[in-house]
Amino acid sequence: MQLQSKLPNVGTTIFTVMSALANEYKAVNLGQGFPDFPMSHELTGLVNEAMQNNFNQYAPMPGWMPLREAIAEKAEFLYAANINPDTEITITPGGTYAIYSSLTAILQPGDEVIVFEPAYDSYIPNIEINGAKAVTVDLVYPGYHIDWQAVKKAVTAKTKAIIINSPHNPTGSVISENDIQELRKITEGTNIFIISDEVYEHLIFDHIPHQSMLRYPDLLQRSFVCFSFGKTYNCTGWKLGYCIAPAALTKEFRKVHQYNCFSCFTPSQVALATFLKNKDAYLSLSSFIQEKRDYFKQLMQSTKFSLKDSYGSYFICGTYERISEEGDKAFAIRLTKEAGVATIPVSAFYQNGKDDKVLRFCFSKNKETLEAAVEKLALFK
Repeated sequence: MQLQSKLPNVGTTIFTVMSALANEYKAVNLGQGFPDFPMSHELTGLVNEAMQNNFNQYAPMPGWMPLREAIAEKAEFLYAANINPDTEITITPGGTYAIYSSLTAILQPGDEVIVFEPAYDSYIPNIEINGAKAVTVDLVYPGYHIDWQAVKKAVTAKTKAIIINSPHNPTGSVISENDIQELRKITEGTNIFIISDEVYEHLIFDHIPHQSMLRYPDLLQRSFVCFSFGKTYNCTGWKLGYCIAPAALTKEFRKVHQYNCFSCFTPSQVALATFLKNKDAYLSLSSFIQEKRDYFKQLMQSTKFSLKDSYGSYFICGTYERISEEGDKAFAIRLTKEAGVATIPVSAFYQNGKDDKVLRFCFSKNKETLEAAVEKLALFK
């Protein structure tokens, strides 16, 4: 039998490749973005309690209502956003799923979506599987900021959406109030939607305010805003997130959602409905993760790598021009095999493989993990 692939240009992701190499060579894995420290025992206890109390059957398709109500309260507390938990919040199996469902709800064959590169690797396949086209705009290296003049040139009559990701994976850059004003100018009076990937909303550093679409009613009316509990509570394996969108957009989003996963793991939803009331658990996250960023930066001064700025996320990028002139993928593979440290080459986040000879490091790890990695990196030649 012959199958015509809907994603003919897609192979195994770089994350799978590098993690497999890390396992094979028993390397310290600073590649894939997951913490190696425990999550909250209080939260895991609440999940266990929910299961013991028999919250083990299907949750409603849009999500457990007390959890949606807690999310609405949080949105009002953080962003002064008035969100209806019944018609504007949907619980999803992770942030990536929320992004896919948002795109699938709006895209028709021939539509165009503006994507900033380097880009999280799911965006372009999500667009293409819906018969649409990704129009890529490079972030300006080395600071990875948005060139809004280039965005204006990329907009056509076919532009259906712009994907915003802040804090940004893989670079750790964040959007500013000026970026919000430019986004407003470009979308005002158009039918362009915004897909806002805000899974790292609480991992933003140096007292920089997070520029959520929830802050801006005029932008929110055209937005699908996607979040992740996994990033907020250090439980990436839970694959639980949510999407906030206006009622009309949520209606279309749920048409996709109800025939895909239908509903998400009930015990975690019940637990999170209680745990979200503990504001300190998410408000303290930025300082906790920033300490890890700062410690990693300090340790890396003993190496020949040069780190760039990171204002959010789990990640920081670095160059290796004092060590090698190799391409970043070849260098990352050699680093894993010879130094015993796995990273991600940033060229993997470009559709055309653009190579600025930059690696992405994940610093959301135990101190011992970071120390072990940097000890190896300092010896590498």
